[in-house]
Parts: sequence; structure tokens; C-alpha cells
Amino acid sequence: QVQLVESGGGLVQPGGSLRLSCAASGSTFSINAMGWYRQAPGQERELVASITGGGGTNYADSVKGRFTISRDSAKNTVYLQMNSLKPEDTAVYYCNADLTVFLPKPTAAEYWGQGTQVTVSS
Repeated sequence: QVQLVESGGGLVQPGGSLRLSCAASGSTFSINAMGWYRQAPGQERELVASITGGGGTNYADSVKGRFTISRDSAKNTVYLQMNSLKPEDTAVYYCNADLTVFLPKPTAAEYWGQGTQVTVSS
């Protein structure tokens, strides 16, 4: 089994910054892509940013120029640097991993983190 452990959420004032981290561990795997989604109360979960195993990135239009996704392949960790935060960025942020798990045989699998709250408020 694979576990995703998130950290870095919290309360920040508008215009502030936060960095989220998500570390994948457990079974032997390779990363096809990892990303961050968010879900605000009463709204559907939406993609914020993703990064492929080859390093390609994708961002929601609402966060382009403010958020940056990056990874540390040696640590199987993905980061989301969030700058110029706005109240509308308030949501629970979820880490997502699209992996190939090798044991007992190569199998594509998707995993979710437990979620971390980000609140942007003065």
C-alpha cells in the first residue's frame, strides 16, 4: 500500500504565502503524476495543479502566476508554493498521486491524501 502524507496548511492573511507538501511512501512504485486538488464548502473538487513524472506542469487558470508546483523525486514529494493568496483560495487541499505500483505486479493506482485546510482571511 501507498500512503500520502500532507502538511503545510493553515491560516494566512490575503496576499500571504503558504507551501504545501505531500510525501508518498510505502510500496515500490513509480510516479506517473502527482497533483493538488481543492474543495471549498458547497463546491466540487477541482484541480489546482499537477506535475507529471517527466516534469510537465498544469495549472488551473485561477492560480496561474501565483502558485507553483514542484517535486523532489528522491523524496517522492510534491510541493505547492502558494503566493498572493486570496480569500477565494480557501478550501481543503488534497494531494493526488497517479502511480504504477510494482508489487505484487505492475498496477496503475490512484491515491488521495487526507486533505489539509487552507484558510485565507484577515
